[in-house]
Amino acid sequence: MRRLVSELYVRDNCHPFKATVLVWIQIPMWVFMSVALRNFSTGAAHAEGFSVQEQLATGGVLWFPDLTALDSTWILPVSLGVTNLLIVEIFALQKIGMSRFQTYMTYFMRAVSVLMIPIAATVPSSIVLYWLCSSLMGLSQNLLLRSPGFRQLCRIPLTKGDSDTPYKDLFAAFYSKFISRK
Repeated sequence: MRRLVSELYVRDNCHPFKATVLVWIQIPMWVFMSVALRNFSTGAAHAEGFSVQEQLATGGVLWFPDLTALDSTWILPVSLGVTNLLIVEIFALQKIGMSRFQTYMTYFMRAVSVLMIPIAATVPSSIVLYWLCSSLMGLSQNLLLRSPGFRQLCRIPLTKGDSDTPYKDLFAAFYSKFISRK
């Protein structure tokens, strides 16, 4: 069996490590960016002339004009939690017959998404804005890669489980799971 699996890896050029390489780059980058933004927001990083902290203090928009301060309205933290929860739910809705491990991981990721709300409420708005933009990019990529037209444009081969109407199917699954529960 192992020989057969090894032959499949070679034939299809799909070693499992390749799927995790991006994660091992993204997680440290996310952590370093978060720490750098925290240091800039608190004034721990010094520069000549007009400091980064002063620029962040006046560089916000809308309800968060000061990116060094906490978001007192909680709009950014709640938006972050909802976006992350939406990503988790989209993943969960596409899976039929998840394994026990996948089910536990889905529950764990839901909990992390909800726990991110109070955590995000305790850090400067610049960090939460970065986290929110990062999550929105992940959500956008997740939705865009479902599009048959985009997949064809990028020459991503279709699989047996791919639908011709992925957005309609996603909405129907969302509707049946959360709205029409009887």
